[in-house]
Amino acid sequence: MIYIMTPTLPTIALVYDFDGTLAPGNMQEFGLLQDIGYENPNEFWNLCDQIAKTNDAGGISVVMYALQTEAQRHGIRCTREMLRRYGQSVQFFPGVTEWFDTINEYAAQIGVQVKHYINSSGIKEMIEGCAIAKEFEQIYACSYLYDSNGDACWPSVVVDYTKKTQFLFKINKGIREVSDRVRVNEFVPTDERPVPFERMIYFGDGETDVPCMRTVKSNGGYSFAVYGNEKKRVLAQQLLSEGRVNFACNADYTDQGEMMEIVKRILDKIKAEYALSQVWI
Repeated sequence: MIYIMTPTLPTIALVYDFDGTLAPGNMQEFGLLQDIGYENPNEFWNLCDQIAKTNDAGGISVVMYALQTEAQRHGIRCTREMLRRYGQSVQFFPGVTEWFDTINEYAAQIGVQVKHYINSSGIKEMIEGCAIAKEFEQIYACSYLYDSNGDACWPSVVVDYTKKTQFLFKINKGIREVSDRVRVNEFVPTDERPVPFERMIYFGDGETDVPCMRTVKSNGGYSFAVYGNEKKRVLAQQLLSEGRVNFACNADYTDQGEMMEIVKRILDKIKAEYALSQVWI
């Protein structure tokens, strides 16, 4: 006799890097760097490299420090509101703003639930101000602590390679709080986790994404190396040839792009595998 369990909607997590994945370049380059004196953004990034090398410091924390101090040096208060305001200027790759509705509608049509997450080394406050912020279940990214006047005074979260991987496990276990350091390390049987890795799709473009790409792919999920220029295309093809990702795709999120077609087929596959898992003899 064949038994079929009462159907439930499987949850599938689509996890995105931000800079270079959803948006071309770095989010600070859409007006913020120019307003703090860097018409050529490369000069700011060179400054960050110099500070990091001189002090043997982590690159991400140095960017946060330099952004804060250079803004103050030019008479601009680095507040949460200021960062969100500059986030409104961020532009996106073709099709990004329509992507979420299209994917959500397709997921509902085939009977799965999709949740979107950001996992970025960019600035959370800027992402919160951008046009697509409302699409995400959770935004994991760098952020500041603010003093009693509302001015940024210290990094509260610095997201590097290892932190990005930790956030994947938070999604996997259904943990929203960045501050949690207990539940993320607790043993939870795989079949009791809200979003198993095999129902996870990761999108990234650079070196900080490689551990996440590999983690998702190695655990049965799907990883995309996204590219928006020739340099990133070469890196994406390298990651594909090395087996670190499942797919290398141009940063085209439109209905006609290959990424849309591949993701829909992945959703179909996950739904079919989940439906089969609900049947036993």
